[in-house]
Amino acid sequence: MRSRQYGPDDLTPPWRRRAPVPELPADPGLVVEEVSTGFCGAVIRCDKTAVTLEDRFGSHRDFPLLPAGFLHEGQAVTLVRPRPRAARAAGPARTASGSLAVPGARARVARAGRIYVEGRHDAELVEKVWGDDLRVEGVVVEYLAGIDDLPAVVRAFGPSPEARLGVLVDHLVPGSKESRIAADIENPHVLVVGHPFIDIWAAVKPSSVGIPAWPEVPRGQDWKTGVCRALGWPEHTGAAWQRILGRVHSFRDLDPGLLGPVEHLIDHVTVGGPGGPAA
Repeated sequence: MRSRQYGPDDLTPPWRRRAPVPELPADPGLVVEEVSTGFCGAVIRCDKTAVTLEDRFGSHRDFPLLPAGFLHEGQAVTLVRPRPRAARAAGPARTASGSLAVPGARARVARAGRIYVEGRHDAELVEKVWGDDLRVEGVVVEYLAGIDDLPAVVRAFGPSPEARLGVLVDHLVPGSKESRIAADIENPHVLVVGHPFIDIWAAVKPSSVGIPAWPEVPRGQDWKTGVCRALGWPEHTGAAWQRILGRVHSFRDLDPGLLGPVEHLIDHVTVGGPGGPAA
C-alpha cells in the first residue's frame, strides 16, 4: 500500500519522471506545430482558450490551448496567452531595432544627409524595424527603384561633411553587377554597403514567415514571382510582401546579414552635421 501522505509521483524513480513541459507565450508571429494534426503555422491571435495559426498557404485554424499541445523548434511546449504589455517584466523599453527607447521623444528635424535603398520594399522594412531610431536621429530613408544610375544619383545629391549619404544595396557580393556599380563611388562622404540576399524579402527569417526556407528560383525567372509560385501563394507580389512584412515585429525577425549594414549606414549618416558628433 502507498501511504496517503505521499503524492502519486513521490516514489517514482527519477529516471522515469517526465520533465515538465515549458510554457511559451503565444506571441503574434510565433511559429509552432500542433501535435495531433501536424498543422504548422504562425500565431495570429490568441485568447484564453484557443490560438489561431496561419500556415504558409494562408489557411487559418483554431486550436485549444492544451498542455504540451504544440511543438516549437522540435520541442513540446504548452502555449499560454501572452501577458499584456503593462504586465510584462519591467525593464528599459526598446525599439523594434533593439535600441533603448527614448520616452516622449519627438522626431528631430530631418538632417541634410539621407539613406537611399533600392526599392519600396527595402524602405518599408527599414522603416518598420528602425523607424523609431531614424526619427529620433532625423534621418530620412528614400528609395531609388534600382541602382543602375547610382553614380549620377550621388553627383546630384552632392554629399558633404554636413550632408552624408548612405546607400543600401541588394545582393552586394563579389563579381555581381551591384558590386561593380558600388566600386565606381569614390567619395569620402558616401558609404555604400549591402546585404548578400538576392532580394530584401530573403532578409526576413523563414521561420518568422512560417516557411522552412526561401525557395530556390530558377535563373532567368523573376525571383519574387518564383517565390510565390514555389510557396503556393497567389502571384501578387505586393500582397505577398505585405504578408511577409506583417510577420516582422523586431530585429529578431531579420537575418543578421541585414542588421549590421543598416546600423552602419545610420552611424555614417549621423556623424557630423547638425545634431551629430563631429567627424
